[in-house]
Amino acid sequence: MIKYFSYCCSFIVLLCCFTAKADEAVVINDSYRLGAGDTIIIQVYGEEELTLETQVTNSGTINYPFLGSLTLNGLTIKQVEKLIYDGLKGDYFVEPSVYVGMVEYRPFYIHGEVKKPGGYPYQPGMTVNQAIALAGGLTERASQEKILISREGTKITTEQGTINSKISAGDTITIEQRFF
Repeated sequence: MIKYFSYCCSFIVLLCCFTAKADEAVVINDSYRLGAGDTIIIQVYGEEELTLETQVTNSGTINYPFLGSLTLNGLTIKQVEKLIYDGLKGDYFVEPSVYVGMVEYRPFYIHGEVKKPGGYPYQPGMTVNQAIALAGGLTERASQEKILISREGTKITTEQGTINSKISAGDTITIEQRFF
C-alpha cells in the first residue's frame, strides 16, 4: 500500500512539473505555420534532458538532441510534434509523449506614415489598427485607405488592407501618405 501511494505521489509530482512549463506556452491557432523568429518549447514526458526552448533560425531550422537539424519552416505545431515523435520512436524510445508549444511569435513590421516604425511582438488576432497603436499612431500625413500588407509564405504576397484587417506574424504593414 505504501509503495502504491509513493508511486502515485511521484506520478503527480512529475505531472505537475511537466504541465507547469507547458502552461507558460502561448495559445496558438492550429493552422499557424512556424517561421524564422518563432520561439517554441519542446518537451518529452519523463525526459527532462530533451526539454528545449529554442528559436527557429533564419533558415527555418532548429537543432534537437538525437535528431540534429530539423526544418520547421511552414509546419504547424502538430506537424512538429509528429516529426519529433517519429524521429524519437524506435531508435530512442518506445512510445514518446511529445509536446510542442509556442513561447513567442515572430514579430510583425510596420513602416511608412507611423510615428514609431519598426518590428513589434505579434499576438494572435491582431489587426492593423492595433499594430498602428503599438507604433505610436499615425502621422498627420497618413492615409487610412492606403494600407499594404505583405504576407510571408512560400511566395510573398502584397494585398490592400484596411484598418480592421487581421495581420499575421511576420507580416510587413506599409502605411502610405495621403494626398491632400
